[in-house]
Amino acid sequence: MPTRSITIKSEFSGSVVAKGATDDLSAQLLRHAGFQQIDDWHGRRHRLPTTTPLADKVAIATHAAEMLRAARYEVDLPHSLDTARMAPPVHPLGPYAAGAELLRITDRIRAAENGADLQQEVGHLLHPEHGALERVREALEAVGEQVNALDEEAYALADRFGFASEFVSSAQSELIDSEAELRRIGTASEVHSAARTLRDHRGAALATSPAAVKAEVSSAPGSETAQPNAAGYSPCVSGPRR
Repeated sequence: MPTRSITIKSEFSGSVVAKGATDDLSAQLLRHAGFQQIDDWHGRRHRLPTTTPLADKVAIATHAAEMLRAARYEVDLPHSLDTARMAPPVHPLGPYAAGAELLRITDRIRAAENGADLQQEVGHLLHPEHGALERVREALEAVGEQVNALDEEAYALADRFGFASEFVSSAQSELIDSEAELRRIGTASEVHSAARTLRDHRGAALATSPAAVKAEVSSAPGSETAQPNAAGYSPCVSGPRR
């Protein structure tokens, strides 16, 4: 019997996907490890949500690979998802870890599949206490305060950071209460599309065929005088001559 091969890898969106588990046993093992099963026109596959913490992704992928290999499956698992072989994480932007994290959030925003997913990712930016915008506003405000503390003569520079902090605060105010609107993104068009399709199908079902209309007219009393002649004109009935 040929060796069954399964590939577990990270996608650009940040999600971890397992492909090749087409039989029930491998699918059961992946679900047991923590993967979600998806069956659609692309076929069967298993994935971890993009919001899964990195440490959990690595632990789940490693555990799934161990179970699959014990069941005689061949598993392709990258070093980044293998706890036994993974190297210490390296930030793609070097020392700018905050910027790297914002890049990951941006990638997840671009990969959002619906309004709910989009709202969840945007929450990392807009949360009133822990969101990225609040942290940036707080940091800019702290810079202005520290400039004043270190050099009272540099008040103009301190004011510039204070103004920048206020600009971020204005952006937060502009976007407040947007969560509900983000969550509804796409749902209205889906409802309208479904309603339009239903109306089209109902109209097609209730439509009367031209042949049926013609038959009904032909069977009506006095229909013979109402029928057009071969030239397409209705016959004229002449009155008595005087």
